[in-house]
Amino acid sequence: MLEYKFDTQLLIEGTDLSEDEINDYITENIEGDCLLAVGDESLIKIHFHTNTPWKVLEYCASKGDIHDVVIENMDRQANGLQG
Repeated sequence: MLEYKFDTQLLIEGTDLSEDEINDYITENIEGDCLLAVGDESLIKIHFHTNTPWKVLEYCASKGDIHDVVIENMDRQANGLQG
C-alpha cells in the first residue's frame, strides 16, 4: 500500500506567481511527497502525491486560474486498474 494515494497534477495560470512561495506553502501545509512546482510568473505546473488532493486544488485556485487538472489513484494503478 502506498503512503500517498493520489497523484495530483495541474496548471496554475495567473500573474506574479512564485514557484518558491507555492512550493513552500504546499510543503508546509499539505501532507505528501514528490512535489514539483515549476514554471514562471504566469504559469506554474504542479505535481504532488497526497491523500488530500482537494487541499492542493483549493490552494492553487486561490493563486490563479487552474486547469488541466489530473488526479489519479495510484493504488488502483499499482493493481493494474484504471487510475
